[in-house]
Amino acid sequence: MHAKDHQIIELLQQQDKKAIDALYDQYSPALYGIVLKIVRSEMVAQDVLQEAFVKIWSKGSSYDASKGTLFTWMLNITRNTAIDKQRMEETRSKNSEKNTPEGFMDPQIDHIGLNTEVGKLEEKYRKVIDLIYFEGYTQEEVTEALNIPLGTVKSRVRIALRELRKVFSVQYITMCWLLLLIK
Repeated sequence: MHAKDHQIIELLQQQDKKAIDALYDQYSPALYGIVLKIVRSEMVAQDVLQEAFVKIWSKGSSYDASKGTLFTWMLNITRNTAIDKQRMEETRSKNSEKNTPEGFMDPQIDHIGLNTEVGKLEEKYRKVIDLIYFEGYTQEEVTEALNIPLGTVKSRVRIALRELRKVFSVQYITMCWLLLLIK
């Protein structure tokens, strides 16, 4: 962990406003890209990101460096917030009998290039990654949806992440491994 992260963590745990500013400056682009991929609307993604940073701020004292990096902890909070928002919007849409949830649309910009790189994977790997990371499925749900064993799901995720590692920085791969471990 970098010395800068240690300082930010201390500030966060002390509820010092400088912490949230530093975290937002350093991590918001990466977190926004993931949120946008999940909710598929820039307007909704901005709201989710703001909500996630409020949760990060309020839960700052619960961060434990022995359980993972600051980024992966923040990513977990942000990803869960995005999935919750997406599910809430889908439920609202079904209840109002609309065909398309308001505000949900395909993003015009692939902010971190993830869509392009995932699209290059073999279909069996791409499908597992899409379901887990972008649709919010658990590994068990992927097992049921694709009618394949849990071990196969885990292997496909590992292989896909290994291929993505060749393209993306360690930070993004760390994020993906954390998501795999928390499921």
